[in-house]
Amino acid sequence: MNNTPEHIFDVAIIGAGPAGLTAAIYAARGGLTTAVFESAGPGGKAALTDRIDNYPGFAEGASGFELMNAFFEQATNVGAQFFFEEVRDVFLKDDVKMVRTPAQELPARSVIIASGSRQRTLDIPGEDTFHGRGVSYCATCDAPFFKDKHVVVVGGGNAALQEAFYLTKFAAQVTLVHRREEFRATPAAVAEARNNPKITFRLNSVPKNITGSDKVTGIEVESIVDHRRELVPCDGVFVFIGSQAGANFAAAGVDIDASGYIVTDALMQTNISGVYAAGDIRATVLRQVATAVGDGAIAAVAAEKFLLRGTAEEKTYDEKILG
Repeated sequence: MNNTPEHIFDVAIIGAGPAGLTAAIYAARGGLTTAVFESAGPGGKAALTDRIDNYPGFAEGASGFELMNAFFEQATNVGAQFFFEEVRDVFLKDDVKMVRTPAQELPARSVIIASGSRQRTLDIPGEDTFHGRGVSYCATCDAPFFKDKHVVVVGGGNAALQEAFYLTKFAAQVTLVHRREEFRATPAAVAEARNNPKITFRLNSVPKNITGSDKVTGIEVESIVDHRRELVPCDGVFVFIGSQAGANFAAAGVDIDASGYIVTDALMQTNISGVYAAGDIRATVLRQVATAVGDGAIAAVAAEKFLLRGTAEEKTYDEKILG
């Protein structure tokens, strides 16, 4: 395959979540020719979140879809070009990098990896069998299918409690299964869940098996206190137990940590010259829309400076951009 266009982009951005979209806005506004690759719709996981309460500027919270669509429209308006194609391979070590999709090979002088993270799985019997038939990792996507039914949410962080609360808009009952007595979520999220009469709790419990025939009919849970097992009848199981790196770029020569996240410096630079990482794919202490936005802005500015190396403009860049 060799469908390489003659035009070489200044920057190719892999992923159109909040980090990738922000990088696209900054890069395109900075005058860089900007290509953005996304295998699904723009916005990443943030677009699938019913309500984002902690993004600054929205006193009543914001719809994840509406917020990410605004990011996407802004990136498009300033000239970023989007390719809704899956990235299959990247070649990063040469001066001109190459991004390969099933449809084309696209060259770029710099690359920003913003491919995000994906939900962790339970790795228990029945999870794969009933994926799409009662097992879900996205309440916003699938909650309407469980109107007036009983669903189980597995997890104890902010995402689990927020999604449990969202599910109560449709389901008759939501049971939250968590391996500890205490939650990893914020006190506000815990209070909201505990005050909702539709939410009940199975704490100090771990899921062991998802049962069903054509669809999910129950989940077997085990107490970590006395190891007794019990089958909890339900119509659906929603899993929110954290995330893992969305893609592995080690084969392309990018340094990653033990969990598969890309290691960068403060300027989002990886170990490969001209290659940056931003957002949830990066090894960082916090993964939120606000931090992804900051990462994306820094990565784009760093890429722009990289592209100016050896030119007269490089000398004045820091003063112009960083003040």
